[in-house]
Amino acid sequence: MKLKSALLAVLFASAAAVAVAQTPLPPADPLDDRSAKRVERMEKVVRELRAIVFQGRDTGKPVVVQPAETDAQIAALNDRVTDLEQTLTKLNGQNEAANFELTKANRAAAEQKNRADALEQRLAALEKTVADLQAASAAQVAAPLAGGAPPPPVPPADPAVAFKQAKDLLLAGDYANAEQAFSAYVNNYPDDAKTPEARYWWGETLFVREAYADAAGAYIGAIRGWPKTTWAPDATLKLARSMVALKKTTEACRTLDELPKRYPKAPAQVTSRAASTRVAAKCS
Repeated sequence: MKLKSALLAVLFASAAAVAVAQTPLPPADPLDDRSAKRVERMEKVVRELRAIVFQGRDTGKPVVVQPAETDAQIAALNDRVTDLEQTLTKLNGQNEAANFELTKANRAAAEQKNRADALEQRLAALEKTVADLQAASAAQVAAPLAGGAPPPPVPPADPAVAFKQAKDLLLAGDYANAEQAFSAYVNNYPDDAKTPEARYWWGETLFVREAYADAAGAYIGAIRGWPKTTWAPDATLKLARSMVALKKTTEACRTLDELPKRYPKAPAQVTSRAASTRVAAKCS
């Protein structure tokens, strides 16, 4: 009786295993090849068990049931499913972390753009202030120059030649002619690659003769876009000093605030003069 009960229990378990094995599986996945082979072995075990049960029933002889690997195979499948669930959980965590980093990067980019827009607006306001000062200065000298102003010199056809001539005048200390030469260069070659630098040297000639409003305008044109050049830190400093001379200390302090941000590797003499200019402007 005990043998019969044991055989019936095995038969029911085998039938359940067959039902599981006959359940349609999802489309084949390369990762499930080993699982499919295990299911085939399970089906083979079930068939053998059924043959043993029927043999015992037909012959009436004692049946010796060998331990099957069904439980071990099912346990192995469960372990495989657990591994896949853990892998999926890990991938989901990585995806969430990547989304978080992307959101943070987008936020930082938006903040950087807002700061850049604000700086451009400040620079535009400063440029308008300088333009107003230049207009007032031009109105004061327009009458004396109206009758005897000499015609502007004819620029060379080659921008490189024109730039070299203007720079040679500056190096020779002929600031008046250098000023005219750089001014002509800026007007005649507004889109040339050397035009921002020409504006810087033009500002230098104006700064020397204390035409601070005109010098500030030239410096603003030179540093628009904050170029990474050797002369850009000095142009930024000279713009601030021009603003101090024009008693525009608020604008001067804002310009000095941008100097270390835009040019952290500025020469020591520039940073030293910037510090003294901050003191003169009484920057906070």
